[in-house]
Amino acid sequence: MKSLMAAAASAAVFGAAVPGLAAAQTAAAPTGFYANLGYADIHTSGQNLGAIGGRLGYRFNNWLGVEGELGGGVKSDNFSTTIGGVPVTGKTKLSDAEAGYVVGFLPLSPQWDVLGRIGYGHSKIKVEDVAVGGVAGPVSGLSASGSGDSWNYGLGAQWHWDGVNGVRGDYTREEFTHGANGHADVWSIAFDHRF
Repeated sequence: MKSLMAAAASAAVFGAAVPGLAAAQTAAAPTGFYANLGYADIHTSGQNLGAIGGRLGYRFNNWLGVEGELGGGVKSDNFSTTIGGVPVTGKTKLSDAEAGYVVGFLPLSPQWDVLGRIGYGHSKIKVEDVAVGGVAGPVSGLSASGSGDSWNYGLGAQWHWDGVNGVRGDYTREEFTHGANGHADVWSIAFDHRF
């Protein structure tokens, strides 16, 4: 909750500072639709997962936009634990993730932007190839899935080499809610296209 409050306060300060800072810029940033496609490296609960994701967004002016994102897991990670004295092993993989964001932009030049975003998301995790070692021998091939909602916030930057095509890098923190304890740190890199 403290992290969420800090993110909201940061977004408010960022939103208040952006118009004054961006007013000093002589060139306006392009507005309208944009899309990007990239890879995300996800660190959560000792697991290192990977996903391919896409975003579709709309930039209203120099400073404000909205975007939605959708991702699917492409990299799993092994785990090993003990439950009630019984060893359990398997693999964890992101099944899918969706989120919506409000985005604040700070145009540094017609090619460069720094951005901050805050939003809400949903993630589904799959646990597969689970092996449980017991007195009568191991049970293997089990699978399960779980999901959680999260408040998400982060920072990023983007550079467009020709005004239309570019690259964007982001860091996003996902704080899970409603009993899905924990968080995820997500680092992403994507190709970005303005329409």
